[in-house]
Amino acid sequence: MNKLKGLVTMLAVILVANTGMSQDLPPNAETGKCYAKCYIADEYQTVTEQVLAKEASTRLEVIPAVYETVTEQILSREASVRTEAIAATYKTVSEQMLVKEASTRLETIPAVYETVTEQVLAKEASSRIETVPAIYETVSEQMLVKEASSRLETIPAVYGTESETIQTAAATTKWVKKKSQTCVSSNPDDCLVWCLVDVPAQNRTVTRQVLKSPATTREITIPAEYKTVTKSVRKGCPAGFTDNGTACTRTTEIPAVYKTITKTVLKTPATTREITIPAEYKTVTKSVLDTPASTRETAIPAEYKTITKTVLKTPASTRTIEIPAEYKTITKTVLVKKGGFTEWREVLCGNASDASYIGNVRQVQIALKEKGYNPGPIDGVMGSLTRSALLKYQKDNGLPEGQLDVQTLKSLGVN
Repeated sequence: MNKLKGLVTMLAVILVANTGMSQDLPPNAETGKCYAKCYIADEYQTVTEQVLAKEASTRLEVIPAVYETVTEQILSREASVRTEAIAATYKTVSEQMLVKEASTRLETIPAVYETVTEQVLAKEASSRIETVPAIYETVSEQMLVKEASSRLETIPAVYGTESETIQTAAATTKWVKKKSQTCVSSNPDDCLVWCLVDVPAQNRTVTRQVLKSPATTREITIPAEYKTVTKSVRKGCPAGFTDNGTACTRTTEIPAVYKTITKTVLKTPATTREITIPAEYKTVTKSVLDTPASTRETAIPAEYKTITKTVLKTPASTRTIEIPAEYKTITKTVLVKKGGFTEWREVLCGNASDASYIGNVRQVQIALKEKGYNPGPIDGVMGSLTRSALLKYQKDNGLPEGQLDVQTLKSLGVN
C-alpha cells in the first residue's frame, strides 16, 4: 500500500515538472495523503415581496338633482262686466304642466377580473463545474401608469320666450236706445227705438317661457398615461457555453425548478352607461270665461289663486371616486451565494480491499447511522446506500460534497 502511495506522489511530481501547471495540483501535498476537489452547494434564502393583486380604478358616483318648491299666482277667473242680473258662465279646461324635467343618470358597470396561472422561478439552474455569467442587454419599454378614462360634461337646458293672444271677453251684443230718423209722430218719445248693436271681443297678449332644448350630457375621453422603464434582459451565453437559465456552464446542467402561482388580473375595466329619465308632467284644471255677463254694467274683478310647484334648482351630476390598487405578499427563494468546486481538500486514502480503508468506511457507516442516516449494512463497503447517506449528511451540514474528505470525517467524529 505504501509503495502505491509513493508511486502516486512520484507521478504527481513528474507531471508538475513536465507541464508547469502546478495550479492544477494540490499545493503543499504530503506523501501518504490523498486530495480531491469537493463540491459546495448553492446557498439560498427565502424573501418576500409585494406584487400587484388588483389595479387601481375609478367609479362614478351620481349626485341627484336638487329641486325647490315655488309659489305663484295664476288667474282663475277673468274680470268681466254685467248689465243685467245674468251672471257670466265659465267652463273648466285642463292643461299639462311640467313637474320634473327630463334628465339622465349614470349606471356603473363594474370591472371584470379573471384568474390566471403562471410559472415562476423557484430555484435557478446551476452547473457543477465552470460557470461564467450570462450576457445581458438593456432594453426600454412602455408601461401603463394610468388607464384611459372619461368624464361627463353637463350641457344646460335652453329656454325661449313664446307669446300668444288670449280672449278676455267674448264678442257680444247689447241694446242701445236711439232716435229714429223715420219717425212721423209729433211726440218725441214715440221716435225713440232700442237697437241691438255688436260689442267686439276683448283680447290680451301673454308671454311665457318654453323649453326648447332639454339639458344633456356629453362624454369627454381622457387618454391613458404611460412611462418608459429600462431593464436588463438576458441575451445569451458566450460561444462554447450552455445556458441554464441564470448562468453559463460547460458541463452537467442542473435544471431550474419552477412553481405555479395563481393571480387575479383585470379582464374588462369598469365602465358606465347613461340611462334617460323622461320628464314628468301633471294636469292642472282652471276655469275660463265661457259666456260674459251682460246687461248691467257691474264690474266683476278678476280672481286669482295661489299654486305651488316643484322646479329644478341644481341638475344631477357625477363625481369620480379613485379606488386604490391592491397588493399581496408572495414568498420566493433566491440565490444568496453561488456554490461550486472548492480548493483541494485532503480525503480518505486506500483501496476498497485494504483493511484500514474498510475500517474507516465502517466507522463512517456507524457514525451516519447514529446521526439518523441510513448507510445500509455496516460492512465497510462504500455502496450506493452509504454514498447516498453520506451525500445527504454533507448537504444537511453545509460540508463539501462528493468526497469523503477530512472535514467530513471530523464532523462525523471519525479519526
